[in-house]
Amino acid sequence: MQGKIEAYQVAESFNIKKLRTEFRANLHSSSASELFYFFEDKHSYVYVFDYGVIAFYNYDAVEKNEFLRYVKNYAGNWLENDLYEEYFVETDTKIAKVMVKNDFVKIPNEDPQTMRIIMLNTGQSVAMEYYETLTDELLNSTKKYTQELEQKGRLSISKTALLKFIGKVLNVKNSIVDNLYILDDPNMTWENEDLNLLNRNLKANFDTNTRFKDLDYRLQIVENNLKLFTDVLNHRESSYLEWIVIILISIEIINAFFFRH
Repeated sequence: MQGKIEAYQVAESFNIKKLRTEFRANLHSSSASELFYFFEDKHSYVYVFDYGVIAFYNYDAVEKNEFLRYVKNYAGNWLENDLYEEYFVETDTKIAKVMVKNDFVKIPNEDPQTMRIIMLNTGQSVAMEYYETLTDELLNSTKKYTQELEQKGRLSISKTALLKFIGKVLNVKNSIVDNLYILDDPNMTWENEDLNLLNRNLKANFDTNTRFKDLDYRLQIVENNLKLFTDVLNHRESSYLEWIVIILISIEIINAFFFRH
């Protein structure tokens, strides 16, 4: 039997506490940052993460759209993008151990804990893609100014625009830092070796840790560029002030000369 997990980055965040209180459904497990629902009659799951990701399993298009419309009321900054990842789950009672492959995982038995681990890693992967997209945009923006420095020896950006850009960079970095826990191993893997092995293999398959290190490296490049831009603009303002002082002194000298004569 084969099923499909579909994970979407639909918002920057979710109000998990309010959603848990108001959405009356079969909540299998939860924490302050996530909600995991299991609908036994339909043999389906939905996983909501506070960093704006929702993962579905065995949901048809109508059911997904209905749920997305509902949770939009609990979202902080709903996103209009196509960030989506799918991952297939094959159940084969003939195998003894889980087999993790590039685009599917084969499991001997389908149970909520196993499905939670697989959906968690799929959701983490699409969240990493979202942050990778944001970081690429920031990096490309700074490239424009470094090329301007190379070709013209100056920056055309104003200090106000630079400060806004710095604020944007810091917001992205803070958002990533706030969600660092997505890389943590779930508590249930600490006491269950099979779940622990599945979680580690899925992390390796999605390159989660490697992608995060690359993300952090690119953000550091952006920060270093911004420091350079700030230094250049401060020097430019200092030069302006020096010229103003020189002009004022010159005016005083001229006035003094004519006043004496």
